[in-house]
Amino acid sequence: MKVLASAPNLVEQVRDAILGEIAAGKLGPGERIIQEQIAHALGVSRQPVQQALALLRNQGVLRDAPGRGLIVTPLDPVHVQQIYDIRAVMEGLACRRAAETSAALAAKQGPALLEAGRKAVASGSIARMIAADMRFHEFLYALSGNALIALALETHLSYTQRVMGEVLVRDEKPRDIWDQHARILDAISEGNGERAEALVRSHITQASSFMVQRLRAASG
Repeated sequence: MKVLASAPNLVEQVRDAILGEIAAGKLGPGERIIQEQIAHALGVSRQPVQQALALLRNQGVLRDAPGRGLIVTPLDPVHVQQIYDIRAVMEGLACRRAAETSAALAAKQGPALLEAGRKAVASGSIARMIAADMRFHEFLYALSGNALIALALETHLSYTQRVMGEVLVRDEKPRDIWDQHARILDAISEGNGERAEALVRSHITQASSFMVQRLRAASG
């Protein structure tokens, strides 16, 4: 067995940095990705960059460029709709299980995530808004006690960050979804699995309609 050339967390950090640039609109749809430039900007060797780019390609954020190399994948509203359809079902399950098994933990740890999310919206920082939203939803998966939920949604969350960034860059006033998050958390904290599932599915469906509408308007 070969010794690993770079720590996995370094690859993840590089992946997150590249995804952040894409979500913030600094790397636009169709733009070619230059490994050497990214490695120089991040102060790392080409190997972790290459591995991070491979991850993003597998997650659909990047795709093969004509000839060679990679480009940022243009967003497809149909694909976005399909991702949100899957998330609605999976997160519904997560919230139902969370309410059944982790109500006390949700009540204890959840409010801090809500506060951080509202501060992110107030800051106007796209990166902070996306990160806060991801942390909240990943918290719901952890509360479910089913590790396969987070694993199954990992790829879709990366693409979701890409979608959120594309829409937030264009919107003068971002949607504030933290009241919806608060209601979901309340239902889980009360142990009401049926209500928690219904609320998160409605939340994801509304987000899907909003994102797809914005994407279609931008491309039309």
